[in-house]
Amino acid sequence: MSEKVKFTLEYEIRSSAKILYSFISEPNGLGEWFADNVKVNDQVYTFVWDDGEEQKAKLLSAKENKAVKFHWLDDDPYTYFELEISKDELTNDIALIITDFATPENVQDRQLIWNNQIDNLLRVIGA
Repeated sequence: MSEKVKFTLEYEIRSSAKILYSFISEPNGLGEWFADNVKVNDQVYTFVWDDGEEQKAKLLSAKENKAVKFHWLDDDPYTYFELEISKDELTNDIALIITDFATPENVQDRQLIWNNQIDNLLRVIGA
């Protein structure tokens, strides 16, 4: 199996940082766009999809209205995925920067998955 590589994606989001943060950090918010159901128990988030798939991720860090970082419990211990809110100081535009890891041959597929997830997020928040 190939070693995973880090990649970063950036999406412009028409929302306030505070509203966006609730969608990337709270179980109810994540359940609106990222998974079909999200439960939290002691910093471990359980993401459940309608097809029955379930994955657990540990919350590694959270900076209010800035970023959250998770580690999939069944993944390489040195990998994570981070959702970071960036605000342009001149224009006040908000962007969501995603950092994730995938094997070189799966990076493109993983990017497509994120594109679909962000489309869901944009629909939910009306951006």
